[in-house]
Amino acid sequence: MTDRKPCKVCNFTRQKSYGLAVPSLEELKIKGCEFLGFAPSEPVTVVLEDDGTIVADEAYFLCLPLNTKFMLLHDKDTWSPLRRMDGGTAWMARDSVMLDTVDTSSVAAPWWDLAQQLKQDLASIILMSEADLQILVDVPSPELATALGFDQKKAENLQETLQRVLDRREEERQSKELLQLYLKAVDREDGQQEEPSQASQRGEGVEDTPDGMEVDQASGFMTRTLMVLKGKTSPETRLSTEDLQLVVAKGAEAMEQVLGWDKARTSTLLRDCMAELTRRLQQVQAVQSIRSNAVQLDSSRQPTESNMEEGEDAPAQGSN
Repeated sequence: MTDRKPCKVCNFTRQKSYGLAVPSLEELKIKGCEFLGFAPSEPVTVVLEDDGTIVADEAYFLCLPLNTKFMLLHDKDTWSPLRRMDGGTAWMARDSVMLDTVDTSSVAAPWWDLAQQLKQDLASIILMSEADLQILVDVPSPELATALGFDQKKAENLQETLQRVLDRREEERQSKELLQLYLKAVDREDGQQEEPSQASQRGEGVEDTPDGMEVDQASGFMTRTLMVLKGKTSPETRLSTEDLQLVVAKGAEAMEQVLGWDKARTSTLLRDCMAELTRRLQQVQAVQSIRSNAVQLDSSRQPTESNMEEGEDAPAQGSN
């Protein structure tokens, strides 16, 4: 029998909310319509109650955490974010008490379900959205420690890891944007260089090298790298790991000659490059640590489940 997934459903006004246990997305639609009073023949759209994300894929539905709250929309219903009631902006005042009653728990502690999800499986960090990660980072560490059953120091370390995951995702997003800009620039340069290339084919013998890719023979750096080092703010954040390693390996004296800077400015650059290298290494180690913890949790659960099964079998044999 397929495992049933506990979840919650509500209508678009959030006035009605019910708990269900269903094995599939289709079953959620059927039972949700039944509880909310929709006709079985009416088509409905399932969305996440907190942000309105449409849930149409069965695999995605199964990946969502337990007790996820869904909203069922039909006909002309539309999702809207939860609004707090106050004087002058309240609408449908006769239903405000019911609305507050339904959503009090989610407003009071929106991070609690996320903490319980982490308690069951630390590797679920990988599937969490950036908004969920930020919520957990902002939780006071003593409260998070209590929810997870950790000591406060371990909870603080976990929040630091979550922050590093957030930073890494932001860096990846920025890298993708830079790559897109670079590709657009390359396309424009290809169009501009098309005519000189045709001229070189007619006998001018011009050998083109992409801008910034030429290697400076004296320093060993590409000209693009030298331009970043000399002309950009915080150049260490704009260099590849290989370039950072090359800068650190050359040392202060060699970089003074390459850049033409004084000793103090060059030393500051080397210190920043070393710090950036260390930070990137720590990010890699943090991800490896998460994976290692997930493997250890899985391995520790298997013997426990085996012992429980043996304990259940023993009384049964004795009764025979």
